[in-house]
Amino acid sequence: MTNQSSVFLPFTKPNIDEATIAAVGDVLRSGWITTGPKCAEFEKLLSAYFGGRPVRCFANGTATMEVALRVAGIGPGDEVITTPISWVSTANVILAVGATPVFVDVDPLTRNLDLNLVEAAITPLTKAIMPVYLSGLPVDIDRLYQIAHHYHLRVIEDAAQALGSMWRGDPIGSSRNTPSDLVSFSFQANKNLTTIEGGCLVMSTEEEAILAQKLRLQGVTRSGFDQMEVDVLGGKSNLTDVNAVIGIHQMQQLANVANQRKELTKHYFSCFEKTHLVRNGLELPIPDFIHSNWHMFQVVLPIEKLKRLGMSRSTIMQKLKDMQIGTGVHYPLITQFKLYKELGYLAKDTPVAQRIGESILTLPLFPLMSNTDVERVVIALDTALLEV
Repeated sequence: MTNQSSVFLPFTKPNIDEATIAAVGDVLRSGWITTGPKCAEFEKLLSAYFGGRPVRCFANGTATMEVALRVAGIGPGDEVITTPISWVSTANVILAVGATPVFVDVDPLTRNLDLNLVEAAITPLTKAIMPVYLSGLPVDIDRLYQIAHHYHLRVIEDAAQALGSMWRGDPIGSSRNTPSDLVSFSFQANKNLTTIEGGCLVMSTEEEAILAQKLRLQGVTRSGFDQMEVDVLGGKSNLTDVNAVIGIHQMQQLANVANQRKELTKHYFSCFEKTHLVRNGLELPIPDFIHSNWHMFQVVLPIEKLKRLGMSRSTIMQKLKDMQIGTGVHYPLITQFKLYKELGYLAKDTPVAQRIGESILTLPLFPLMSNTDVERVVIALDTALLEV
C-alpha cells in the first residue's frame, strides 16, 4: 500500500471526469471550437441557475469585472470602493477603466469588506461599491444594497469564488428574493466550477447583456450574412466552446461539489477542536454552512508570536511542504504591491487587512480529498506550530 503521508497533497485540485474529457473531444471533432453553440448552451444553463437573469461568458474572471465596470459607465474621475484583501485583479480593473480604487478595511472575522466603514469612504466621486466574497462567503447583501441605494451607487459583486454560495435561500447572483446588480464569477482552474479559464457576468437587463457581448469581441454587432457595425470600443475576451463544454459538465456536479466541500470543512472544524491551535492564537474562518460554498479553507496564523520566534508564514509553509502538504496565500495586501505604493496607497490605512494579508494561509480543500487527508493537514499544522 502507498503511504498516504508520502503523497503530496496540493491546496486544490480540479476534478475533470472522463465524460467531460470525451465531450471536449466531441467539440474538437465538430470543427467549431471557438465561441459558438456550446457557449450559448452554457449561458442558457447559467441564466436558468440565476433565475432567468441575462448572462454572458468571458475568457476569464478579470474580463468580467472590467466589462462590468464599463457596463456601469464607470471611468476616469470616478471612485470605486473595494477591499484590499483580494487577488490584485479586483483593483487592477478599476485602474484599467481609468477610475480610482478606494480601499476600505475588512472585518476581522469574515475578512470581507467591512460595511460599517463603507459610508465614511463615500465621496461625491464615488460611483460604485465592489465587495469581494472571500472564499465564497458573502457580505451582508441586504445591507450592502441599502447603502448603495441610499447613495445611488452601482454594485459590482466580485463573486469570483462564490458560485454556489447562497443568500436568503437563493444562489448569489439571483434576484429572486434578494437585490442584485452586476455579479461577476470566475471559472478559473481552482474554482468550484471550472472551465480551465473563464468567467461570467450576470446582469439585470438585456440592454446590459448586449453591451457586454459587444465589449467582449471588439464592439462588433453582426446582422444578416455580411453586415457588421462597431459603435463601442471593445476587446477580445470571448469564451471558447472547448471551455464552455467543460462548464456544462461541471454544472451537473456543482451541488455535489458543494456538499463534499461542506462535509470536508465540518471535519476540519472537528479536527481543530481536538488541538490547542485556536487557544494558541490560530484564527479559523466563520463556520457558516448556510451562505458559503467553502471555496477555500483559510486560517490566520498568530503572526506576532511567529515573529518573536524569528519565524514567518513562509517558515510554516516550508514546514508543511516538507510534510508533503501544499498551501497557498489568498491574498497578500493589494496596497503593499509596488504599483499601488507608487500610487500613494498605504498599508497602515487598513490595519486589519494589513495583518490578515501577512498571516492568512490557505489549507487544502477540494472534493477529491478524504477525511483522512483533512486529519493529516491538521496534524501537520499542529506539528509546524508546535513551538509557537
